[in-house]
Amino acid sequence: MTKQKAVFFEKDSLHPSDLDFSYIEQVADWQFYNSVSADDVIECIKDASVVSANKLQMTREVIESSPKLKQIVVAATGVNNVDLDACREHGIAVYNCQSYGNDSVVQHAFAMMFALANKLAANNVAAHESWQSSKQFCVLSHLPMELAGKTFGIVGYGALGQKAEQIAQALGMNVLVAARKGQPAAGNRVAFEQVLEQADVISLHCPLNAETENLFTLSELSRMKPTALLISTARGGIINEADLVSALEQGLIAGAGLDVLTEEPPKNGNVLLDYAGHNLIVTPHIAWASQEARQTLLNQVADNVTAFAEGRDLRRIC
Repeated sequence: MTKQKAVFFEKDSLHPSDLDFSYIEQVADWQFYNSVSADDVIECIKDASVVSANKLQMTREVIESSPKLKQIVVAATGVNNVDLDACREHGIAVYNCQSYGNDSVVQHAFAMMFALANKLAANNVAAHESWQSSKQFCVLSHLPMELAGKTFGIVGYGALGQKAEQIAQALGMNVLVAARKGQPAAGNRVAFEQVLEQADVISLHCPLNAETENLFTLSELSRMKPTALLISTARGGIINEADLVSALEQGLIAGAGLDVLTEEPPKNGNVLLDYAGHNLIVTPHIAWASQEARQTLLNQVADNVTAFAEGRDLRRIC
């Protein structure tokens, strides 16, 4: 059987040197691109029936200019880079990848939590600058927060949020799962405002959409405990970045760890990167990127192509 013509964009974003491409190469006749300008996308996919992209915008113009296109596979969970309405109108199937990085992402979220709770950055400086002149065996200028018995708040209770719950409980933390903002408590969910006020750590695992954009502004941050930590491995834009800097500077919260920014890469700078306090950790969208997670992602792309060819709806969005 003749293989489908397929295009794989943003190959470099997977750090492909340590990945096995043998499986995905079996399922389609791929043209791989490390990077491509938005102006060249239509030309690149003119003969393709399958396109895989991560962040590249699959706009209505691209879709309507690609009559051979039958399937888009997003090499990520979020599909906000695809015009889903245009895909529905033109009968294009959209698939995504799911749960491939759960272990990697949650591990990173807790790594940031541990680093902030134990004030590792400030204590590393103290070890180099203050310890030699200390009058006692230790330097107690930056004291750790013990997490056992503290309250862990989860915003976004999908697979990632549930994985985070398991680890928090294993640490002896009490878990609160937030209902959507403005909705009442129900089942195991408590009111969003209650989580703000009671949690010692809040970890974000929700998608970015109209409902969650600017979910955390100065108003919400002001309701948190001054000893609380805010962790996000979700999406930039959920937290108002300027407001977060203000909250950290004013001591409204004790610290924050973010693996995401509103603009990525931050070519125009970012207020969080300008902030020099030890109570903020920013990492470059790396939480998802263990070798194991990236290989699973690549294999899911291949699975999705096969599923569509066989008429199955594995991880199909529309």
